[in-house]
Amino acid sequence: MNKVIMMGRLVRDPEVRYTQSRNGEHMAVARFTLAVDRRFAKDGETSADFFTCTAFGKLGEFAEKYLKKGTKIALTGRIQNDNYTNKNGEKVYSTQIMVDEMEFAESKQTDGQPKTEEQPKQKEDEFLAIPEGIEADLPFRS
Repeated sequence: MNKVIMMGRLVRDPEVRYTQSRNGEHMAVARFTLAVDRRFAKDGETSADFFTCTAFGKLGEFAEKYLKKGTKIALTGRIQNDNYTNKNGEKVYSTQIMVDEMEFAESKQTDGQPKTEEQPKQKEDEFLAIPEGIEADLPFRS
């Protein structure tokens, strides 16, 4: 089984090209680099791995329309090796993620700031405090 699940941020805007398929239709091919934070930091420093990802067809069109540098996404896909010999006779090894599914991993930001909503405070080991005056908005009352 070859399945990858990862979440990270785009390092730069996706590069999108269109190829012509066998039946003459054009298909989007989007390539982007995803920076995925490592779970454990060494000596308190954060680090990340960088993965080249490729999305075809509707996923490529989605990437072109909605993804940009800094966008946080979650994706599933498979690892593919692209090993070849270059014109100098040297063996070149590369690995990329072929995207099967992707979605946004955070809510849309406004004015560059994360969207936050005021939430009632909750004390440890207690129920959530209900704001005053909310009873009138409840669909059921005794």
